[in-house]
Amino acid sequence: MNLIDFLFLVFATLAVGGGLLMIFSRHPVSAAMFMIISMVSVAGLFVLLESFFLAILQVLVYAGAVMVLFLFIIMLLDVGPEGSKSSKIKLLSGLAGVVCFGILMVFSLILVLNSYPECSSCAVWPTLDDNNLVLGQSLVFSTSVKSFGFGLFSKYMLPIQVAGFLLLAAMVGVIILSKKFVREGNPS
Repeated sequence: MNLIDFLFLVFATLAVGGGLLMIFSRHPVSAAMFMIISMVSVAGLFVLLESFFLAILQVLVYAGAVMVLFLFIIMLLDVGPEGSKSSKIKLLSGLAGVVCFGILMVFSLILVLNSYPECSSCAVWPTLDDNNLVLGQSLVFSTSVKSFGFGLFSKYMLPIQVAGFLLLAAMVGVIILSKKFVREGNPS
């Protein structure tokens, strides 16, 4: 076992373990911290894949900005560990969700494995140069910042804008939910 395999096992274990600890954590702040651990370990996996730009984006955008937003939401709503008491209905619905998710993942894995035939030339990725940067063509895989930016601002512009508006709506919702309305009673 070489160093790359060992680092992959470490980062994969941290990613899965952080995700599981996030799910089963009772306190929302510690759950957010476990989610940060999981996201940073996914960035480590990106580094092992030699996709350094995506690793930096993973740390800055997701582990940095989005998780700070989540922590502000948790603090503004003043949610504590006693906010969600466990009951049998919640336990059964959570178990049913995990089982349905597992069945869905197995089914999608079978579909993916059956749809790609084995071939020796499938592992060779073409490089991206200025000649194939034309709108309407399918994007090819490349680890360069240029291809990532081109895909982000051409093919995936609408999903990025929709995600931005959803985050804006979530922020407005948190502000509305965190306001404390004081009702003044009539003195009469």
